[in-house]
Amino acid sequence: MSYPGYPPQSGGYPQQGGGYPPQQGAYPPQAGGYPPQAGGFPPQAGGYPPQAGGYPQQAGGYPPQAGGYPPQAGGYPQQAGGYPQQAGGYPQQAGGYPSQAGGYPPAAGGYPPAAGGYPSQPGGYPAPAGGFPPQAGAGGYPSMPPGGYRGSLKDFPGADPLRDVEVLRKAMKGFGTDENAITELLGSRTNKQRVPMVAAYKTTYGKDLFHDLKSELTGNFEKLVLAMVKSPGQFDASELREAIKGAGTDEACLIEILSSRSNAEIINITKIYKAEYGKSLEDAISSDTSGHFRRLLVSLSQGNRDEREAVDVSLAKQDAQKLYAAGENKVGTDESQFNAILCALHRMPSVVPLSQPHMLTFFDTHFTRMCGRDIEKSICREMSGNVESGMVAVVKCIKNTPAYFAERLHKAMQGAGTKDETLIRIMVTRCEVDMLDIRQAYVKTYGKSLYNHISGDTSGDYKKLLLKLCGGND
Repeated sequence: MSYPGYPPQSGGYPQQGGGYPPQQGAYPPQAGGYPPQAGGFPPQAGGYPPQAGGYPQQAGGYPPQAGGYPPQAGGYPQQAGGYPQQAGGYPQQAGGYPSQAGGYPPAAGGYPPAAGGYPSQPGGYPAPAGGFPPQAGAGGYPSMPPGGYRGSLKDFPGADPLRDVEVLRKAMKGFGTDENAITELLGSRTNKQRVPMVAAYKTTYGKDLFHDLKSELTGNFEKLVLAMVKSPGQFDASELREAIKGAGTDEACLIEILSSRSNAEIINITKIYKAEYGKSLEDAISSDTSGHFRRLLVSLSQGNRDEREAVDVSLAKQDAQKLYAAGENKVGTDESQFNAILCALHRMPSVVPLSQPHMLTFFDTHFTRMCGRDIEKSICREMSGNVESGMVAVVKCIKNTPAYFAERLHKAMQGAGTKDETLIRIMVTRCEVDMLDIRQAYVKTYGKSLYNHISGDTSGDYKKLLLKLCGGND
């Protein structure tokens, strides 16, 4: 393992009792120790590989024939023609090891953990069927888009939550905290590799990882680290909870999450919200908002938007006509019609190639032909306040999700002070989804790389970890 935080182990990995040569009961088990006796190593028939023609190859292949390696007779084992040379490949005699279906590695219970991940949690490790990143319905990030993986953070090869928590424990134990070790570890693990650390930490040390991190870290670095050890669904649910509870409401956070997440992600969020806080997300929204803004958020929280890949051009034209009649073509505005159309409007799941046409493309074209302005400008003319912000966000997310998040990041860092909650939320939730596209949209729109803007607007360990999530300069 290349990560310096992993403690060395005598005898290599995995560490077995008895060292090397392996003793009775060590790994792999061999009768009589080393050198092997009859029935030991090399494996007998049924061993690895079990088929004829295996390794080494037959005459002319590897191992070399007489005169090859080993160069003389008397090598190990002593057989003419090298090591060892027996019909049927490498070598095949009755009684070998191992003889289990599926061959080597060892059976269930070993490493890596069995299907379902270690431990069994939403967004767990390893990735569920369906590829990387994990499916949104399981609490993970959305499936890989047709254009390939567009996240900035990738799996760390061979990551083991049990060994990772040793690094975290060592970084927090004793006097002072090794923030750099925490940054290097978490900044090189994907969400499905970080989340299992919570249960692994409790299993190994009998302590709560969240509690220990809170007691050792402070400020924005603490907030960022805690966000990274939650599953995406857990983190979104907690962000919605913070936006709603207490004095005042963070309407921008509610709009951002509910307008940008896929149906499967929203359904997962609502389940987690109910389980964690004992109240449905819809009830929480209804009790903290009002009017047409409340109706907009409740509609979005249903997770029932059109995500079909097929584009119904005739339906797009009908919707454009209805929206024109509800706003530009009448005195006053029928907000309920805007709500009904925009909240059900065709939306591609999470990330798609930006060239792929979707419903809004045709919808916006027809709408612009009728009233001479696009849908965003029309919404700004017809509405105001949170309803306007919410509906514009819905449209922007459908048109170009990375550009929407680039704008959100720019607003979070522009001017006096930094909106760190917004910065943390977007960097954590998009680093395995579309961060590469967000970076491109950022530099194209604002003439400055996201990496450089974060570098100039943050500091210390907080900055280091954010830049790891950003993934590079453009």
